[in-house]
Amino acid sequence: MSIVPVIICGGAGSRLWPLSRENHPKPLIRLADGHSLIQHALLRALALPVAGELITVTNRELFFAIEDEYRQLGVEFGHGRFLLEPEGRNTAAAIAAACLEAADALGGETVLCVLPADHVIADVPALTEAVGRAEKLAREGRVVTFGIKSDRPETGYGYIEADGTDVLRFVEKPDAETAKQYLESGRFSWNSGMFCFQAQTMIGLMETLCPDILSGCRESLDAAVRIDGKNVERIELDAALFAKVPSNSIDYAVLEKAPNASVVPCDIGWNDIGSWAALGAQYAGDENGNRTLGPVMAISSSGNVIHGSDRLIGVVGVENLIIADTPDALLVTTKERAQDVKLLYNRLKEEGDETYRVHRTVYRPWGAYTVLEEGPRFKIKRIEVKPGARLSLQMHHHRAEHWVVVSGTARIVNGDKEMMLSTDQSTYIPCGAQHRLENPGIMTLVLIEVQTGDYLGEDDIVRFDDVYGRS
Repeated sequence: MSIVPVIICGGAGSRLWPLSRENHPKPLIRLADGHSLIQHALLRALALPVAGELITVTNRELFFAIEDEYRQLGVEFGHGRFLLEPEGRNTAAAIAAACLEAADALGGETVLCVLPADHVIADVPALTEAVGRAEKLAREGRVVTFGIKSDRPETGYGYIEADGTDVLRFVEKPDAETAKQYLESGRFSWNSGMFCFQAQTMIGLMETLCPDILSGCRESLDAAVRIDGKNVERIELDAALFAKVPSNSIDYAVLEKAPNASVVPCDIGWNDIGSWAALGAQYAGDENGNRTLGPVMAISSSGNVIHGSDRLIGVVGVENLIIADTPDALLVTTKERAQDVKLLYNRLKEEGDETYRVHRTVYRPWGAYTVLEEGPRFKIKRIEVKPGARLSLQMHHHRAEHWVVVSGTARIVNGDKEMMLSTDQSTYIPCGAQHRLENPGIMTLVLIEVQTGDYLGEDDIVRFDDVYGRS
C-alpha cells in the first residue's frame, strides 16, 4: 500500500520574529544542520511508502522559494502538485483543497497523510511505523490523528483524550494544574496536527460539518489557473472565490465533531517549533545550558537561547534570555515572555514597519537581492541572478536605476537596446524605460543597483513579460 503526503506550509510564525517574517515564514528557517524545516518535511514525507505523488499547499507568494528548497535537496518525488492559496484561510481550507484535488486526479480512495512543514520529528522510522498503523485505520473509513506521548504538563499544546485508538474528545490548551492531571491520567496525548484519511472520507465529513468551506474550495479549485512544469504542476486557486471561504482550523471544523475519529499514539521525537524556546532546543548547548547558533560568546551566563547572524554576540552575567539577531532587527526577551513575541510582531504590522514582512535579503525565483542602504530618494541593492535566470521585462514609474556588474556576465535590455556587460561595466536605466536583466553564464551574476527617485517601493513595477508567470 502507498499514500500521498500533503505538506501544509503556511503561517507567519510570528512568535519566531525576527527570524520568521510574513514573506519568509517559519518553514523556511534553517536548523543547525543546514536544512530548512520545509526540507525536513519533504525528507520525512519521502521516507513513507509514498505513491509517487506529493501535494504541497502553500501561499502563492512562497511557491518559488519552496520549489527551490525542494530542488536544493536533489531528491526525486515523482509528480508534485502545488496548491497555491492567494491568502491563508487556515487548515480546514488547505485540507479541503488537497482532498478535492486528490479525489479528482487520483481517486477518492486515495489515502492522504497531512504533514505540517513547521515541525521537527527526530525519529522518522517511528513516524513511518505510526503512519503504517494510521493507514490501516484510514482504509476502514476512519479519520486518524497522531497523538504525541506527553512527557511533561505542557500548557502550550492541545490534547486528545482517547480510549485505545478511539478519540473521546479534543481539549484546548489547558492551565498548568489541568495539564498535570492529564499527564498523570495516562489517557491524554498531545495533538500533533498531523492526520491520515482517505480523500473521500474527509470530503464526506466536510459536506456535513462545514459545507461552506468545502463548496468554496471546490469553486476556487474549479476556477484555478493550472501551470504545468517538469514533474511539477502549479495550481493557483482563484483569488476572488477563495477569499470567500470561511477561515477555520480542521480541528474545529471537522475533527472535534467527527464520529469516526481515531488516534494513533506515537513517540517520534516531535516538536512543533512554536516559540523561540522550542527552536532553541534544536541548537547546540554548552555546560551552562546556553543554546546558541552563530557567533556567540557567553561569560558567566546560563540558560539563554541566542541566535546570531553575521556579527558576534557577547553576553556577560545574564540568565534565561532569548536573543535573536538578524541584519535588520534584534530581539531581546525573557524565556517566560517568549510567547509574547507575537505581540511585538503584531505591533510592527499595525504600524507598517517592513521588518514584520521581509528580511533585508529577499529571495526571488531568479535569485535574491539585499538592501545595503536606503535613505531619502535613494536605495542601494546587491543583486544576485542564478545562472540561466532572468528577471521580468519591466518598467518603473517613479525611479531610475544604475547597474554596475561586480562579477559574472549580464545580458541587458535597456529601452530599445540590448547589450552584454561584464565585470566593472555599467548601464543607466531612466525612469519609464522598459528593461530586463539576464544571466547567460554558468556562474552567479552579482551586481550593485542604485535606485533614485521620489518613490522606491517594491510595488512600483509594471511587468510586460515574465518567465515565472508573475503578473
